[in-house]
Amino acid sequence: MSEKTILVVDDEPSIVTLLQYNLQQAGYDVITANDGEEALQKILEEEITLVVLDLMLPKIDGVEVCKQLRQQKNQLPILMLTAKDDEFDKVLGLELGADDYMTKPFSPREVVARVKAILRRTQIPTSEESTDHPFVVLGDLEVYPDQYEAYYKKEVLELTPKEFELLAYLAKHRGRVLTRDQLLSAVWNYDFVGDTRIVDVHISHLREKIEEDTKKPVYIKTIRGLGYKMEEPKHG
Repeated sequence: MSEKTILVVDDEPSIVTLLQYNLQQAGYDVITANDGEEALQKILEEEITLVVLDLMLPKIDGVEVCKQLRQQKNQLPILMLTAKDDEFDKVLGLELGADDYMTKPFSPREVVARVKAILRRTQIPTSEESTDHPFVVLGDLEVYPDQYEAYYKKEVLELTPKEFELLAYLAKHRGRVLTRDQLLSAVWNYDFVGDTRIVDVHISHLREKIEEDTKKPVYIKTIRGLGYKMEEPKHG
């Protein structure tokens, strides 16, 4: 038995069969659900490592499943699937806390590759640099890449895997201006067709969690026309 169990949620039997076969061939245990209600139940009952979640589902759709999990502080990695090549859907899914996004039709091999990439990112340090910088402290913010933990004012920050990666990358490169394209490439690992709104959405989520005043951020500064920079807050 594999230590990693993938939950595949889709109401199209052919897609479920295809994904189940290919993920099992890659060494994962796979359980399935045909609607959002069943998916939420299985997440409660089983030790799930990652969810491959269709957006359009009976009973409870994928957006609502994602929303409920994140509201419950469940940071289970989610790869969202949709039949619609819709920019709004893409950003909506990622805003709700999905870790990655694929549009149907897709190659099963690509799904397996994305699953592996998400699990790699969420279970080990995001880069070899973490051995040089085991942790970063900036003001009231502490980031521990090796432990995959972050604290603000000694309280654990509840972050999605993607939010953590972005925070860790900004922290490791503190003091440097990073363009949105650099962040897309480093954190998302593949081309989002220049859709830098995804970066802005995640920056906004981080600011809500670590800034006293999101309109006047002291940790993650916007460098107009360039990108973002993380720095030590200036007191006084």
